[in-house]
Amino acid sequence: MVEEKISDRVIVGLSGGVDSAVAALLLKEQGYDVTGVFMRNWEDRDGTCPAEEDYDDVRRVSEALDMPYYTVNFTKEYQDRVFSYFLSEYAAGRTPNPDILCNTEIKFKAFLDFALKSGAQLLATGHYARLKKDDAGVHLLKGADRGKDQTYFLAGLRPEQLEQVLFPLGALQKSEVRALARKHALPVAEKKDSTGICFIGERNFKRFLMSYLPAQPGDMVDERGRRIGRHDGLMYYTLGQRRGLGIGGRSDGSGESWFVIGKDLKRNLLIVQQGEHEELFSLSLTMDKLNLICRDPLPKTFACTAKFRYRQPDQPVTVERRGEGALVRFAAPQRAVTPGQWCVLYQGEECLGGGPIEATEPMKRIEI
Repeated sequence: MVEEKISDRVIVGLSGGVDSAVAALLLKEQGYDVTGVFMRNWEDRDGTCPAEEDYDDVRRVSEALDMPYYTVNFTKEYQDRVFSYFLSEYAAGRTPNPDILCNTEIKFKAFLDFALKSGAQLLATGHYARLKKDDAGVHLLKGADRGKDQTYFLAGLRPEQLEQVLFPLGALQKSEVRALARKHALPVAEKKDSTGICFIGERNFKRFLMSYLPAQPGDMVDERGRRIGRHDGLMYYTLGQRRGLGIGGRSDGSGESWFVIGKDLKRNLLIVQQGEHEELFSLSLTMDKLNLICRDPLPKTFACTAKFRYRQPDQPVTVERRGEGALVRFAAPQRAVTPGQWCVLYQGEECLGGGPIEATEPMKRIEI
């Protein structure tokens, strides 16, 4: 195990929340020269983004820790590298994960470059993940608090990025983080955790998307092609969705709920099914690009586990590497595996990497 040397200066990304505040606190206690930086990634056109409130919390935390702080604006980079991708994926009928792209393109690329150019040796964040550095390189490990583990969102990072990063909260439980914040009277000790996509926040997702992409309503049909109702636009729905379909009163006599099982982009059809049957499950998926964090060369075909969405329990899979991508076969059929989301691979505690899901192999194909 290579010992981490205390560097002269660390920049910690402060969000205005309790996690990044305690990360800064721990770094100062460990003897680092810490500077807090608030990233402004989004400029909202309707004034509902809470950036000003978050920055005020950053100021109060920094003053409580006697730590210098300032803000840096990455709104152009975020617009070009994250939000434009988000919109293009939804326009194509896919369901992207902008939080993963924000980490790869903004927090650990644009922000990391900024930190190093400003004279810092390391960048720290409040992510719940652990790093192990040895002669084989850097290993990304799950956070000790499995309910808060955020390695899923870090699967797009490269080893060279992680070599210059610290995750001070990786060995802690969330309850311990809150307790430390209270013990040191940090002003955000009781602040509610933020949830959802950062640039949408508490707003209605559908209305937000409508303000950027034109709606194209169409027919909602079942797996036999029978018209069941109307949809507001394919981009507003995702595989496996049950709520918000507006067809709860219709029934084939089974009394089961309706679920989205597919989209026909050419005919602008949303395909739904009553009950969770074979059409909703997949046997495998493909990724056009697989990012591998681990330096150790993996064989062409190997067994591991995978997550296809955040908070999902690890699922046994077999991975066959194909050029820059991979075919991932499931040990058991998986429900609502969604193109655009990420498949993230694990070997025990270690996150091996992952990539966006390009396509799936359904248990039963839909022919209408």
